[in-house]
Amino acid sequence: MSEETMTLLSPEMEARLDALAARYAVKRSALVPMLLYAQDEIGYISDAVIAEVAERLGLTELEVRNVATYYSMLRFKPVGRFHVQVCTNISCMLRGANEIYERFQQELGVAGGGVTADGLFSLEEVECIGACSWAPAIQVNYDFHDELTPELVAGILAGYREQAWAPGDGSSSQGCKADAEGKGTNA
Repeated sequence: MSEETMTLLSPEMEARLDALAARYAVKRSALVPMLLYAQDEIGYISDAVIAEVAERLGLTELEVRNVATYYSMLRFKPVGRFHVQVCTNISCMLRGANEIYERFQQELGVAGGGVTADGLFSLEEVECIGACSWAPAIQVNYDFHDELTPELVAGILAGYREQAWAPGDGSSSQGCKADAEGKGTNA
């Protein structure tokens, strides 16, 4: 790999990707997991990430890009540290998702697709997160919050803000739930 590619990912992530590629009889099978891991570390799928993954798997950059653009969970622009995805598909919509989405926009001061000025939050409207029975629902990074009301939004955001400024390395994606009073609590 080129020297630029070698510095893209941490040594721990490089080892993780090497182990992942070795796990599969057909290296190409590691493509989507590699992209997800790289996205978790870098924040999005950049041209440099595509080049590195292609080189690691013996694929062309076009092959990697073709697969990456198929999956909506892979992002091609930076998002906030906490990426809030509000489901507005039919089940969630019927139970108030649009009002929840509007409340997130108000609380964060950004429109859909936006990132807060401090880079802490980004907001996206999505079609489905597979939580129809517990609608309305959102996903923040890998954490799910369900059976929401607009009144719980401020508490959810407060929980993530507390987590962002908590002692430690701050790299945890552990979620925070809003309690009945809208106060953030660790999930």
